[in-house]
Amino acid sequence: MDDKNAMVIFQPSGRRGKVPVGATIMEAAIHLGEEIESLCGGQQVCGKCKVLIETGHFEKFGIESKQEHAGPLQEVESNHLSEEDIAAGFRMACATTIHGDLLVYVPKESRTGKQVVSKAARDLAFDPDPAVKIYTVALSPASLENSAADLERLCQALAEKYQLPEELRIDVYALRSLRECLSRGGDLTVSVWQGQEILRVHRGDPRPHYGLAIDIGTTTLAAYLCDLTTAEVVTTASLMNPQVQFGEDVISRINYHMNYPDGLARMSQTVVDGIHSLIEDALAAASETTGGAVRPNDIEDVAVCGNTLMHHILLQLDPDPLGAVPFQPANHASMNIKARDLGIHVNPSAYVYTLPNEAGFVGGDNVGVILAEEPHQSHETVLIIDIGTNGELILGNKDRMICSTCSCATGPALEGAQIEFGMRAAPGAIERVRVAAGSFEVDFKVVGRHQWRSESQPEEMRTKGICGSGIIDALAELFKAGIVTRSGAYDLKAVSDRLRENPDSEMMEFVLAWADETSIGRDVVITQNDIRQVQLAKAAIYTGCKLMLERMKLEKPDRIKLAGAFGNYIDPKMAAVIGLFPDCPLDHIVSVGNAAGDGCRMALLNCSKRLEADWVARHAEYVELTLVKDFQEHLIEAIHLPHMTDSFSHFDALLPSEPSSARSGKSR
Repeated sequence: MDDKNAMVIFQPSGRRGKVPVGATIMEAAIHLGEEIESLCGGQQVCGKCKVLIETGHFEKFGIESKQEHAGPLQEVESNHLSEEDIAAGFRMACATTIHGDLLVYVPKESRTGKQVVSKAARDLAFDPDPAVKIYTVALSPASLENSAADLERLCQALAEKYQLPEELRIDVYALRSLRECLSRGGDLTVSVWQGQEILRVHRGDPRPHYGLAIDIGTTTLAAYLCDLTTAEVVTTASLMNPQVQFGEDVISRINYHMNYPDGLARMSQTVVDGIHSLIEDALAAASETTGGAVRPNDIEDVAVCGNTLMHHILLQLDPDPLGAVPFQPANHASMNIKARDLGIHVNPSAYVYTLPNEAGFVGGDNVGVILAEEPHQSHETVLIIDIGTNGELILGNKDRMICSTCSCATGPALEGAQIEFGMRAAPGAIERVRVAAGSFEVDFKVVGRHQWRSESQPEEMRTKGICGSGIIDALAELFKAGIVTRSGAYDLKAVSDRLRENPDSEMMEFVLAWADETSIGRDVVITQNDIRQVQLAKAAIYTGCKLMLERMKLEKPDRIKLAGAFGNYIDPKMAAVIGLFPDCPLDHIVSVGNAAGDGCRMALLNCSKRLEADWVARHAEYVELTLVKDFQEHLIEAIHLPHMTDSFSHFDALLPSEPSSARSGKSR
């Protein structure tokens, strides 16, 4: 911070920038393009602009965020915030003035620009065999001749009709309801987990019972509510992982745990709160779809996947050993834990099944990807790139399979967090870019609007920034047009009024959207530093892929699959131009969506997939790429566009010839 300006960072959007000291958080939000709910127009009467001031030293951002940097609590804030809110650090954005650097978390209910988190469920081919099945039996009343306990008689009836073990155990919550159900007469419907434990008893015919598959990503959460009888996906729900307030990547969150005694508990409760938000949204949608009330008690099974750190935070396992070599997790095997022990509000008898971890940060999410895409059953060698925050990689076939993560957190750059005008995929974010050769004129499309800029009036675009798919498009187009050289530097001989030097930073930048095409009143640009950040992220992914291919003594994969919600939006041709992945026939490169969530759903709905998950976790080889000889040399070579030395025979038609040294630009 200097005397006149302070750094303000908004989460989970990642919007950031310096604002004048004395401005309100709402004014900072408007200046930086962060949309916070304000029904009263900032008149301090609606109370809809509640935000959370995070406190502590955030090394990744280089700031110290303190409550005193938000100034004293105003009287008007006490009228809208509860004592619990105030104690937790919540403030009203319209009434809070900035006196120093701040990290501000905007909760879901206070956001107007809802982020687009696409985690759609694909059709999957597998035989339904859920862990929880329902059975219907009739019990004769107790008598002097048959004085067996209620549970004994129930188990006998289940054994006689369905050949279930007579030694079934019962959860105490189910046992408490058994006598009441018996006293009211009629058939009983019984939910049994893994043929071992009775979870629920109710009177009458079977009614729908549900399972929930949850993918806990570092950046996003996704939930799939499934009918356990039909295996159909009833509805999906997704949101940004609220843990981003503690850091955008795994190392930042480990540091948060190490720096604050209650850090682990806070992060765990935050993700549980996020899960509850997903459950609420899913149940509301399911109730509307089915025409009947679907309640938390109807969710009788839960499956969870996530990388190793997300797994440890949810279970409140000490993540310190994950922060240094040999990155040792507390456990590898899958687990079954009562939902109530994790504070997850579904049926209190239900279990939460966690997919197993492999090694290092390669966790249950990676296992889920393998279950869904089945590289271990393929004759061809398949490379799967999950372009999330950590950039997980899988390479293999039926004979051998290796896994790793990229050398650095790829997500923050490719998802916009380390980009000057970067943002996640919310309305107003540039998601597609085209640059005309010769004139260097730019056409772009923003999230939430079907028409491109060329089909619109400037003021209709309401551009705020650029998201990951737009960042990749922009760099590829600038490279193809000759504005950016193979080294990633702006070509100073290129002539265009869009290419200029920033007087404050003295760095070159290229204008994607002029101020009158934005909702923030400023030009949206791609800076030289932005390009460097994308180069480093793409180099990490490419280097990981190359080293894994070398380990398997291969030159290139037969097929490439781009996994993850972000991978679903990438244009493979644009990614090929910048050298994001190895050479491969373009028609053999496909996006497969949220494969981790798909695999988690398979484990929820098929018991044999849980056994397969344990097998995968034991047999996939883990490679720590940063320890591979010549890693740094490979990384440096991969920073070039598309690469310093490697050839791409299948991408030749996409790549430019040597960038032109001078072109004339159209003035605005």
